[in-house]
Amino acid sequence: MEKDHRLTPFYTKLLEYAESNTVSHDVPGHKLGQIDNDMMDYTGVHMFKLDANAPRGLDNLNRPTGVIKEACELMADAFFAERAYLLTGGTTMGILSMIMSVCRAKEKIILPRNVHKSAINALILSGAVPIFVKPHLDFELGIANHMEFEEVKQAILDNPDAKAVMIINPTYFGVASDIKRITELAHEHDMIVLADEAHGSHFQFSDQLPISAMAAGADMSSCSLHKTVGSLTQSSILVTQGPRVDHIRLRSTINMIQSTSPSSLLLASLDVARKTIYLEGPTKIPQLIEMAHQTRLKINQITGIHAIDKNYFKNIHAHDYDETKIIVKVSDLGVTGFDVYKELFDVHHIQLELAETHIILAVLSIGTQQKDLDALVRSLQMVSDKFAPMHLKTVLPKIKYSYPEAYTRPREAYHAPKKYVPIAQAVDEIAAESIMIYPPGIPLVIPGEIISEDIINDLDFYQRSGSVILSDTEGGYVKIIDKEYWIKWSELYENE
Repeated sequence: MEKDHRLTPFYTKLLEYAESNTVSHDVPGHKLGQIDNDMMDYTGVHMFKLDANAPRGLDNLNRPTGVIKEACELMADAFFAERAYLLTGGTTMGILSMIMSVCRAKEKIILPRNVHKSAINALILSGAVPIFVKPHLDFELGIANHMEFEEVKQAILDNPDAKAVMIINPTYFGVASDIKRITELAHEHDMIVLADEAHGSHFQFSDQLPISAMAAGADMSSCSLHKTVGSLTQSSILVTQGPRVDHIRLRSTINMIQSTSPSSLLLASLDVARKTIYLEGPTKIPQLIEMAHQTRLKINQITGIHAIDKNYFKNIHAHDYDETKIIVKVSDLGVTGFDVYKELFDVHHIQLELAETHIILAVLSIGTQQKDLDALVRSLQMVSDKFAPMHLKTVLPKIKYSYPEAYTRPREAYHAPKKYVPIAQAVDEIAAESIMIYPPGIPLVIPGEIISEDIINDLDFYQRSGSVILSDTEGGYVKIIDKEYWIKWSELYENE
């Protein structure tokens, strides 16, 4: 039966409750807006009236049978999926749920090295063993891109006992792997396919975009509707299809890590965002892509600045590229992306998604207006006018990466006894934390891997090049397994 996507079952019921003048003797404590505060002065009372808990008729997210169930059915239909789960913990929660529901302790999962940190955390929580595939390293832009099919194929052939394959669709920068071909190969080898679609929630709604995970045949995908579709920040979905998905285990996993007090504002925003993208996306996304194309042409007329287009990624054998992203290389001006990011915000009041050593990234959506893109072009022209006459030395692309050897599972390393040592003294020790480098956006080392001298040199290289270092430890120290006490610990917990 065809679904009516003009409907918003959860939001409609929530609005009905907000306007019902019901006396609140439940949580939340603001009593539907009866405590004045600074935020209410700005937003008005309506946001607080919609921030209800779980009154009769609004259903229960952990076991939906009413309006949340109806909203999930509409969401699944919109994404060509069989089932959909609404998430209030972002796609981080979706990735945790997918991996934890599929992989048990000591089972293998094949995934790209440039996964989001939530995937590393899922390895710790599940006890799974990662089989990493090297992403394409882009020495021109200084970033990590897609997985090449042959690399994934080799990982599958080398690890026939792997339980799942995880694919990023697309990367943060919009670069897509050949997800359909990878999915077909994985299914031929009885492996479940999971997709991190945090930056691809809009793919389903235009054939001018890369193929979506569900259209490619993947079993599960987690999508950040808040990033590119328009729901409130931290609201995401998990969509599934096919007989490989154990929905009892998946629901149990989601309920384990999801709040028992989910935000009705986040759930309602998913409901209305789905309606909008379904009804308006097929028309507005092609218009947006054309606006982005014209913007790139204008940017490319600016001295020292270059907007990267789809052909660039096709030429480096990426399968596809999301043209609602605008990547601009600025390092030929002799400044870094970080410099331009700061200049655009501080001087021109333009907020970009991120900066890297050589590039800046703007993320567009159907909410982007022509005046917003015109402002970006004008501001980049002024940046060029400021720096080009200085004839600064071009910032050279820098990527240096050594693949570490795995000694034990991330879960075991996370729980093992630990100590802190100066980084220079960590050679041949076993890491008990992740150290991630942006750019290019891949972990140098994760818990359970051996810290080699090459890793230490790579870390020093990135620190000197101005990259952002993400780790648990500061001040020149690193957290490692305390091997002296580890043997005794392992005897107690070796079966985890």
